[in-house]
Amino acid sequence: MINRVKSEYVSWILIIGIVVLFLEFSFFNRGLIFSLLVEVGMIYIGRKWMPRKSGKLLFWLGIIFLIISIFSMITLKFLLLAILIHFLIQYIQTKRNPAHIKPVIVESNPKMEKETVVRSSPLFLNQLFGQQKTPDHVYEWSDINIQTGIGDTVIDLSYTVLPKGETVINIRNLLGNIQILVPYDIEISVNHSVLAGSVEILGSQESKVFNQNLHIQTPGFHQAEQRIKIITSIPVGDLEVKRV
Repeated sequence: MINRVKSEYVSWILIIGIVVLFLEFSFFNRGLIFSLLVEVGMIYIGRKWMPRKSGKLLFWLGIIFLIISIFSMITLKFLLLAILIHFLIQYIQTKRNPAHIKPVIVESNPKMEKETVVRSSPLFLNQLFGQQKTPDHVYEWSDINIQTGIGDTVIDLSYTVLPKGETVINIRNLLGNIQILVPYDIEISVNHSVLAGSVEILGSQESKVFNQNLHIQTPGFHQAEQRIKIITSIPVGDLEVKRV
């Protein structure tokens, strides 16, 4: 039902955008089509004349004028405003009603003609908006590999029993914060990629991180019987990994 509402919402935005574009070309800015054709022609001819200086000049002038024309369009301003309002509403809703994921283990029915497999529901799901966190009670662990859009992710490992060997947590987030709480007796390796944000890993804190890839691990990671490998990627957001 939610996906259907979102699809209808996007469809209405596109329909209204087409109507606004038609009105703009027909009544408000009739010379825009001519300008766009001239600028596209400058780019095309300039590319043909490259690498001569006249070709480069014509090409880049066409690019600049085309960008100016596009950003002056009423249609673009309408679409940007609609997208901004949409993301703002979704962000407010996710903050008011965060999603709590409770894992339920479901085994598939084995078939005689096929190899028997066991399928279980993951702890977290890929979702575009909303907060996700592990439940505040004992739960069965499974490795995490998710992609999220806007929202926070909280993983508390103190309520589960980790298997022997290497446990993997792989999170790719667009905008938001990631917090991972790890028991004291577990060795950790963190590989974090961030464009802009802050990082706090086991007491080591960097308040301003810009376009970096950080790799931090405890000394006994490779020899440990139980260890956690954490791989995170956030264009904009904070990462916190601490002991509990």
